[in-house]
Amino acid sequence: MKIISNLSPNYSKKNRPKKVVKFVIIHYTGMQSEIESIKRLKDPKYKVSCHYLINRKGEIIRMVNDLKIAWHAGKSKWKKFTNLNNNSIGIELVNKGHRFGYQSFSKKQISSLIALCKNLKKKYLIKKENFLGHSDIAPLRKIDPGEKFPWKKLSNNNLGKWYKNNDKLLKPNYELSEITFFKNLKKIGFRYFNVSKRNYKDKRIIKSFQLHYLPNNVTGKIDKKTFEISHFLTH
Repeated sequence: MKIISNLSPNYSKKNRPKKVVKFVIIHYTGMQSEIESIKRLKDPKYKVSCHYLINRKGEIIRMVNDLKIAWHAGKSKWKKFTNLNNNSIGIELVNKGHRFGYQSFSKKQISSLIALCKNLKKKYLIKKENFLGHSDIAPLRKIDPGEKFPWKKLSNNNLGKWYKNNDKLLKPNYELSEITFFKNLKKIGFRYFNVSKRNYKDKRIIKSFQLHYLPNNVTGKIDKKTFEISHFLTH
């Protein structure tokens, strides 16, 4: 696996121990070009960076060394972790994003991503379910890598959690309850909501779940399919 270096000055200078690396967080650049994205990720003024950037040709560019903390996740939570910069490796995929004309990710880009993730998984003993999107860990702020990202394909490569339809688990008259749905989300790892008390922001949480697991139906509503998937993922 060929990796080109184009290092950014934007990272926390102290080295972290290898065992602290527990997550890989996937982003899209959301800018009009690769050149512009790299410029932004290297500019000290913006205080953003990532460990790796993968362009549309599938080239992997290292921007921050693995054991330095890159600034990619921002304010974030997953399970018992907060500020996931400390415990993660951030990968940016070059894509114009929703603001400038969201594209499908290229085949070369995804196969390089899978190869890189497999390598990181082995090197840092990262659990399969700890390959996440920016929108999973910061659902009130972020929607990347978005509905065109092939999570199912990653999970076929043992990267990321996916569900199996197990119809026996659901009784025909089960109750589609909001509280049960949010309990399921909490078990999976999502945060920024109260299980028993609804809030107008909950729609963003539901959308973030759908972006990952039901990308052709990102409505922010708990329909039967959305509920079922949350059930399959937790049983």
